[in-house]
Amino acid sequence: MSSLDELRSDIVRAMLPHVTFDGWSKAALRAGALDCGEHEDIVERLFPRGLNQAAEVYSVLADEEMADAMEAAGVGEMKVRDRITAAVQLRLEAAENDREAIRRLMSYLAVPGRKLLAARLLMKTVDTMWYAAGDNATDFNYYTKRGLLAGVYGSTVLYWLNDDSEGREATWEFLDRRIGDVMRIPKLQARVRKAAGLLPSPFKVLRVLASRRRAV
Repeated sequence: MSSLDELRSDIVRAMLPHVTFDGWSKAALRAGALDCGEHEDIVERLFPRGLNQAAEVYSVLADEEMADAMEAAGVGEMKVRDRITAAVQLRLEAAENDREAIRRLMSYLAVPGRKLLAARLLMKTVDTMWYAAGDNATDFNYYTKRGLLAGVYGSTVLYWLNDDSEGREATWEFLDRRIGDVMRIPKLQARVRKAAGLLPSPFKVLRVLASRRRAV
């Protein structure tokens, strides 16, 4: 990471407490720069794409910290379900003190013109989760796994933002239920494929019908 990248990261981290009051705004970003001992005008040079770039920097930082936490937790020894559960829980636990800032960031990303950015950041997060969990899929499963996890992670974040239970226990129970739902999908798909295998293919049916017509 270059020194400029490190400074961007430091400013975004320092920005988060200000987001609670100023929203995901240039004012909060400038305040973060001042907290880092920089002149507020540096924001224009470091973040030429403005607040969208600040959102990207924050998301990448959170992804990297989550991956490091997963490695430290030794998730490689866990079952796949537990690895993914740990990924989501570790990412949210690391952001516990920034819940209001994240709420403001999500409001910022919910604007129609920023939905593509929101989707891109979400997919990068779930991709990081799967790789950190040891998944190296490159076939159709790559997209299936990430699509399913995006739904789980997105709904869990929304639940977490409104959870006042002690230790966010209600969130972890919600997460466990959602992961359970996702884990049942491959089993259901296997049953469907097995049932489909018991049925004659359309081509086989057509061949049988054609042979009968010839016999007549």
